[in-house]
Amino acid sequence: MDVGAWLRGLELAQYEGIFRESEIEADVLPELTEADLEKLGLPLGHRKRILKAIANLGDEDKSPRPTRFVRPSSEDAAERRQLTVMFCDLAGSTALSARLDPEDMRQVIRAYQDACSGVVARYDGFVAKFMGDGILAYFGFPHAHEDDAERAVRAGLEIASVVGALKTRSTDKLQVRIGIATGLVVVGDLVGEGAAQEQAVVGDTPNLAARLQGIALPGQVVLAEVTRRLLGDVFDVTQLGGQNLKGIAGQPSAYGVIGERIVESRFEARASGAMSNMVGRDHELALMLERWKQAKADEGQLVLLSGEAGIGKSRLTRGMIEAVSSEAHIRVSNQCSPYHSDSPLYPIIQQLAFAAGIRSDDDNDDKLDRLEKVLVGAEGDRPLFAALLGLQTEGRYGTMSLTPQQQRARTMQALVDQLVGLSRGKPVLFVLERF
Repeated sequence: MDVGAWLRGLELAQYEGIFRESEIEADVLPELTEADLEKLGLPLGHRKRILKAIANLGDEDKSPRPTRFVRPSSEDAAERRQLTVMFCDLAGSTALSARLDPEDMRQVIRAYQDACSGVVARYDGFVAKFMGDGILAYFGFPHAHEDDAERAVRAGLEIASVVGALKTRSTDKLQVRIGIATGLVVVGDLVGEGAAQEQAVVGDTPNLAARLQGIALPGQVVLAEVTRRLLGDVFDVTQLGGQNLKGIAGQPSAYGVIGERIVESRFEARASGAMSNMVGRDHELALMLERWKQAKADEGQLVLLSGEAGIGKSRLTRGMIEAVSSEAHIRVSNQCSPYHSDSPLYPIIQQLAFAAGIRSDDDNDDKLDRLEKVLVGAEGDRPLFAALLGLQTEGRYGTMSLTPQQQRARTMQALVDQLVGLSRGKPVLFVLERF
C-alpha cells in the first residue's frame, strides 16, 4: 500500500515528501512514535492524527490496508465545480538528465517535487499527480475557497522562487514553467493505482493549463483569461496576446504574471471596477460617522466591526471611507493577509510601501527617497523604517548598533510616534482589516 495515498486519506498530503525522504514504508508505520514524528517536524495536532490512524489499523495487521479507503461509486463521486488548475514543469530537464548521473537526477527530481508539493499544500491546494518532472495541482478541490485563483497564482510565484533557490547536486539553477487556468470541470472518482493515481477531472481547463505552461518562459507564470479576471488588480500582469494552442479552439489570450501589486485594499483590488451600492447598512454607517465626528472633536474613538464572512464588512468600511472623503483628514489603511500570517508587521510594511509609492523596479536609493517623503519628522527613526521594508541603510544612515530585541522595541515605538505625529496635523482615519 502506498504510504502517500494513506497520508492523502488523512488529508496530510503535505508530508508525503518528508515520509518518502525518510524512507518510511508501510512496514515501518507501526513502529513510529510521537518522538519520531516530532523529529520530522510535524506539529502536535498532525502527530496525534497520524498516531491515532496507525492505532486504528488493527492489531493483526498494522500495515495500511486498502479496506480503510472506501472508494465511492463513480455516480456519487463525480461533481461539477469551478476549479483552478496549475500545471508545473521543470525547464530544461531533458538536457539536465543527459548531463547528470541517474542517481543525481533522481535527487534533483525529488527535491523539486518536495518543494512544489510543500508550497501547494501551504495554499491549501491538492497535488493530483506527479508526472516525472511535471506536476498537476488543483485549487478548489477537495476544499473550495473564494480566492482559489489567487491562491494558485501565489503558489506559482512561490514555487518559481523556491525551485530557483534549491541547492542540489546539479550546478545548474533550476527553473520552472507554470500555466494556470480556471473553469468549470467535472471532478470524478480516483483513477489509476499507486504513483499513477489521480483524481480524474473532465473539462478543457487542465488541457488549457498544460498548453499555457508550454508557452511560459523559464521562471514565468502564465494565466488564462478567466483566471486573470478573477484576480482583479491583485497582481501586475503583462498581456501576451492571443495564442495558438494545440487542441484549444480559437486564440485564447494569455497573461504573464510580473508580481504582486502593492495596493491599499485587497477588497478594491479584487473588485477592480465599480462597486455595488450599499444596501441595508444605513444604521451601522450612521454609528460609525458619529464616532468619526467625536474623533474630530479630539475624543479618540475605536470601532470594532465584526460579523460572519461575506456579510459586507469590507463594503461597509469602503462606505465609511467614501462618506468622509471630502473632509480634511489622513487615512491610514492596514490590511492583514492570510498568506503572510508569519509576518506580524506585514500590514504596516505594505501600507508604508503603498503610501510612499514604492515600485518594485525602483533601486534602493529611490526607495529610500520615497520613504523619507512620507515620514513625519522621525529623522532618527528613518533607518528603522527602511529596515522594516528590507532596504539597505548603511550607505545613507550608517550601521545601527542595536540588538534584535532593541531594534524591534524601537521600531514599535517609532510606528506609534509616526501615527501620533500624523494626528497632530489632521484627524486620522486608521483602518485595520483582518482576514
